[in-house]
Amino acid sequence: QFSQLVLGDVALLGGGPYMLCTDGQQLLRQVLHPEASRKNLVLPDTFFSFYDLRREFHVQHPSARLARDLTVATMAQELGLETDATEDDFGVWEVKTMVAVILHLLEGPNDQLFSKPEVIKQKYETGPCSKAEVVDSETVVRARGLPWQSSDQDVARFFKGLNIARGGVALCLNAQGRRNGEALIRFVDSEQRDLALQRHKHHMGVRYIEVYKATGEEFVKIAGGTSLEVARFLSREDQVILRLRGLPFSAGPADVLDFLGPECPVTGGADGLLFVRHPDGRPTGDAFALFACEELAQAALRRHKGMLGKRYIELFRSTAAEVQQVLNRYASSPLLPTLTAPLLPIPFPMVAGTGRDCVRLRGLPYTATIEDILSFLGEAAADIRPHGVHMVLNQQGRPSGDAFIQMTSAERALAASQRCHKKVMKERYVEVVPCSTEEMSRVLMGGTLGRSGMSPPPCKLPCLSPPAYATFQATPTLIPTETAALYPSSALLPAARVPAAPTPIAYYPGPATQLYMNYTAYYPSPPVSPTTVGYLTTPPAALASAPTSVLSQPGALVRMQGVPYTAGMKDLLSVFQAYQLAPDDYTSLMPVGDPPRTVLQAPKEWVCL
Repeated sequence: QFSQLVLGDVALLGGGPYMLCTDGQQLLRQVLHPEASRKNLVLPDTFFSFYDLRREFHVQHPSARLARDLTVATMAQELGLETDATEDDFGVWEVKTMVAVILHLLEGPNDQLFSKPEVIKQKYETGPCSKAEVVDSETVVRARGLPWQSSDQDVARFFKGLNIARGGVALCLNAQGRRNGEALIRFVDSEQRDLALQRHKHHMGVRYIEVYKATGEEFVKIAGGTSLEVARFLSREDQVILRLRGLPFSAGPADVLDFLGPECPVTGGADGLLFVRHPDGRPTGDAFALFACEELAQAALRRHKGMLGKRYIELFRSTAAEVQQVLNRYASSPLLPTLTAPLLPIPFPMVAGTGRDCVRLRGLPYTATIEDILSFLGEAAADIRPHGVHMVLNQQGRPSGDAFIQMTSAERALAASQRCHKKVMKERYVEVVPCSTEEMSRVLMGGTLGRSGMSPPPCKLPCLSPPAYATFQATPTLIPTETAALYPSSALLPAARVPAAPTPIAYYPGPATQLYMNYTAYYPSPPVSPTTVGYLTTPPAALASAPTSVLSQPGALVRMQGVPYTAGMKDLLSVFQAYQLAPDDYTSLMPVGDPPRTVLQAPKEWVCL
């Protein structure tokens, strides 16, 4: 109605274009556009460009005050204008005052006034980001609590009215390659970022979204890439990206195009497909496809969980930043990495006992570091044993909010808990309670410790317990590490399989070494796709002082792929019941013709991962 009224008045005056002039940017950017987007209203083009009277006034009077601190009254006061504030309708007085300020500014000599209107982008533009690009930290925010199925367009719609930089929405992925409900958003300038922070706890559907400041380095780490193949793939503009997950390893471009069908053609045919591969060229089962418009993408999404061969394929909306993240992960994290940094043995075995000489910190901020914990404990930090800080991580390798501290005595642990219980760390109060080494061991190995008592780790269940943990309860020996929850499998398995072996040796990686932990070797976990789990391999040089193990012998390790998720240890062992190792040949297998021996009775051992 307003647009029709203005068009009618302009037509009476002879016609021609017109431009809105507003008192600041809040009304259009933070009210009108978000509300219209929420109600699915299409705004006329008039509302996508305007003049900000505060900014125009600041150009001619820069010494007055900052543009964001100006008001209609203060601008009139600075110009010495007399206005009648006795109007019954405050809006009428404000409009008349704005008109007087505009006319006064137009009488001045400055020809830069009202020449560059503010523009509100009508559509979010996708695009790639380079690792070498420098991103201003004053233009980036982090949004948390997004629905897992949200796309970059959904995030851009949440920030409707604000100008997001090209390719400025980066959805974050967890360790399994799935979205974790967070996104980094890059805006065109710091003013747009400040307006975005004001949408903290606004709603997207039925969920409220938290908005915080972030850094440019975080955005480049998530969205930046170096692959020329990815850059060429993302060079096509105005394309909708879909992610295909669960493809057969033998599937090629022709198979994927046949699966999608002629009703939803991929842009450029085979050139519009990008297959994700391991560094050695093996397929991962993931691919990305480009579509020219939203209608074609919607048609392709209807093929979600359709069958290709004997496998169903998952299709999701994707983004340029997600393409970079997935490619970067596989390029930098080989499936079976070998640590190249030297590892030094540190003989600090944990001595099991029932004395409550440890303290448990519960409710830590997820960003808390060991330095934060030491500062939190204060004087009590002097009573911590060497390498006695153990951060508890979850199965995804993220901080769980818990930590265990080994103190020099039970008295010191009790004093620390009484002094620090419910102290505040980074706006969160932390519970500090004494516990025993055995309780700490159970929790670090996957068990639970609550008010109702202590539960054993999942690997103690009969159907899941491997032989390596047969003596866990009798000799609960732990490997101390400053990151806790990262246990070298090559150091744990031999100690349990050879009863007479001494205590395993703990290995500490160099500070720049990146570790990968195969949690599924110990704990049950739901199936994930794509599989990004790695394995920690101890270098032969570091094992020189350790007991001779089957893991250091050539040809002693086999890897099984495609194991059913419901398979137990007995199922795995039954696969090898028909084979035994020749006494002097570690690289070949021979069928059993003699009376069979079980794997556990064979002269050489199998280790199945």
